Amino acid sequence: MSLIQSPKRRPDAPAPTPSPASPAVERPRTGPAALLGLLTAAGGPRYAAALLVDALGTGLLRPFLLLYGIGVLALDAGAAGLAMSAGMVAGLLVLPLTGRWIDLGARSLPAAATLLVRAAGSVTLLLADGVAGFTAAAVLLGVGSQSWPATHAAVVSTLTEGRTRDAALAAGRTLRNAGLGAGALLATLAVAGGTGTLQLLAGVTAAACLLAAGLVHSLRVSAPPAEAPQPSAATTAPAPGPVPASVPTTAPDPALRRITLLSVANLPFAFTFDVLEVALPALLVLHLHASAAWSSGIFVGNTVLVIALQLAVVLRLGERSRHTVLAAGGLALTLSYLGFWAAGGLGGTAAAGAVAVVSVLYTFGEILYSGSGTALVAATAPPHLLGRALARWELSMGVGRALAPAALTALLAAGPGVLWPALAGTTLLASVAVARLRPRG
Repeated sequence: MSLIQSPKRRPDAPAPTPSPASPAVERPRTGPAALLGLLTAAGGPRYAAALLVDALGTGLLRPFLLLYGIGVLALDAGAAGLAMSAGMVAGLLVLPLTGRWIDLGARSLPAAATLLVRAAGSVTLLLADGVAGFTAAAVLLGVGSQSWPATHAAVVSTLTEGRTRDAALAAGRTLRNAGLGAGALLATLAVAGGTGTLQLLAGVTAAACLLAAGLVHSLRVSAPPAEAPQPSAATTAPAPGPVPASVPTTAPDPALRRITLLSVANLPFAFTFDVLEVALPALLVLHLHASAAWSSGIFVGNTVLVIALQLAVVLRLGERSRHTVLAAGGLALTLSYLGFWAAGGLGGTAAAGAVAVVSVLYTFGEILYSGSGTALVAATAPPHLLGRALARWELSMGVGRALAPAALTALLAAGPGVLWPALAGTTLLASVAVARLRPRG
């Protein structure tokens, strides 16, 4: 398989004009075959297999790791949770280093390293016999899991471009959501099979990650380190007189500054996923006194809709500005939060049913957000700062998700009338910020 790509068009260069001698560039097709084609667009079948391993591993890690600590190692739930939090924090701290590694030109090697670290975490889990060993495993798994999205996006951005890149990223997310469901199901079966099955599952996960790391590394994808654009002679002419020592000699890259602001605006968006996993179940069970089956049904429905619609929506909105799509996703989420607030006032089964209906709008907002966020960063980032840009975006995602459970439960404890307006207001402000950060001219 050849990984040689035609030179990418510069972001500021005009699009090529089709002519009889030069046919128009083929756009990603829709349909059942589109997902498979896009999964192999960046790296071929070997990379697609690695994506499948990552998807299943992601689905296993969240329920499986905690259950392993409690069921196999007989740890206290609080101690196991603290170890998992340490793993998440370690992963966030490593992200900036991962971004700089990518900016040196590495692509498949960092992606393979994240899978290798995850395999090491699974092996450490098998060898653990107490809190220290479980914490070490959680740290390794956290580092591998947190760095994977940035390294994956860097590989896709190197082998694809434009809207094909957006669609390939969406296809990967579709597979990832399917893996979440399949992994959760496997974890459920493992619990029913006892501690021996949990240990077998850890061993299988380690072997699968090790195999995927080898597959990704075999692609040998890299990019020459891109140099920062040199300022023109007119802007580099020294001013008369001595230059004060306190004046910096280089100015920060405006594109990276815009991405940093986008990452700050992303913090309220990052709460989105825990709204589904934390806020809605708590609202339904604790405040509306509805059956837990409602929250399970909403979660399953959300997963099915994301799998079915994510790629189709990205392809459908391919002509729209990514800033506009991201801001529209925030607006849809804002309206859904207000809808959850209003639905809770109905009481009884009617309230639970209304929450389920509003969750469709919430899911649509999630699809718009997840389908445009990373793609926007990849399209905006200068080539020599791609890794740092992706790392900052994923860092904001990780920080938001780390803060979300505590913040959401605290707000809900004060009442639904506090939680939903707060979420709606911050998400709306973030959407306005995203729209204003769109380059003008």
